[in-house]
Amino acid sequence: MKRFFAYLTFLFLIISGLLSAREKDETTLHHNPWELIIYRPENTEQMTPVRCWLKIEDMEGNDVTHTAAKATYEWVTIPDRINYYEKSWWLEGGVAMHLNIKPGRYKFTVTTPPEKQYPYPSKNRSQWTSNEFFYDTDNPAKVIFVYPTADDNGFYNGGWIISAKSPNFFKFTQPGMETR
Repeated sequence: MKRFFAYLTFLFLIISGLLSAREKDETTLHHNPWELIIYRPENTEQMTPVRCWLKIEDMEGNDVTHTAAKATYEWVTIPDRINYYEKSWWLEGGVAMHLNIKPGRYKFTVTTPPEKQYPYPSKNRSQWTSNEFFYDTDNPAKVIFVYPTADDNGFYNGGWIISAKSPNFFKFTQPGMETR
């Protein structure tokens, strides 16, 4: 009889240990190294709706935007609704892009062509281009940020910054200083 209770106690401890380990696994967060979030925080009322478009290149300079990754997006204010891009992959203020990327090394850039820069003045427009951000799925970031550049006086000057560090925040994202 003592053996039976000892056996039952032993069995109970093993089963409860397995169940607690299983519960721990289900609640533990794991990062998929091929999943990346590109977030563009909100800016001023005029700058937030100005879109920028993502371009992904492999290390040989080939455009692999639509062949090396799949993308969806969501507005941060509506986080439970995932949207699918229909053609081009864009960001505007308050949008987070979710990329599932094939393993490899890539170069990311974002641009805004002159005809898409409304409401900013049309004279002397040139394409707004970001720095080149190098991404390696062997050493992945979880989130990168895209935000506009500004001059010494804090005025937007037509450009983008892609960074693994979040921008400074006040009421809106403070523009970054251009480092080209």
